[in-house]
Amino acid sequence: MTWQLDTAHSGIHFGVKHMLVATTRGSFGDYTVDAAIDEGDITKSHATVTIDAASIDTGDDRRDGHLKSPDFFDVAQFPTITFTSKRLEPKRGGEYRLIGDLTIKGITREVELEAEVAAPTTDPFGAVRAGISAEGKVNRRDFGLTWSAPVEAGGIVVGDSVKLTIDLELNKQN
Repeated sequence: MTWQLDTAHSGIHFGVKHMLVATTRGSFGDYTVDAAIDEGDITKSHATVTIDAASIDTGDDRRDGHLKSPDFFDVAQFPTITFTSKRLEPKRGGEYRLIGDLTIKGITREVELEAEVAAPTTDPFGAVRAGISAEGKVNRRDFGLTWSAPVEAGGIVVGDSVKLTIDLELNKQN
């Protein structure tokens, strides 16, 4: 069965410390999801999320331009970021451990995200919907995103730990 991304109810967001004092947040506005959902056993489901790296948006055009440059994502050479699920391990009451391969700048690392899964359900209009919300942290340096500068009081301009938040809603297609 084919599942289509509901972009009005989905989002891919991140947050990273700036100057050790505040969190800068952003999102990616253009992405696709190729999902195979096993309605009988949700743990047998899998998906690949493909993100257009140039669709990054932090609310500041100058910063976004820098993030698209070779200092960070180098979108000219590496136009996409991908996450491919490998396993969905149940924990308790709708909570799961989502393990998959994240690829940024041609570097692939296995990552683990904490997830909540909304198994397929029929909405009041007869459509079948499923969803997943996942969160976790990655070290940006593991993916070749190493640019930063020292801060006079100690520390660096851009933190290494990046918090990821992924919320996806999918609609079953006939």
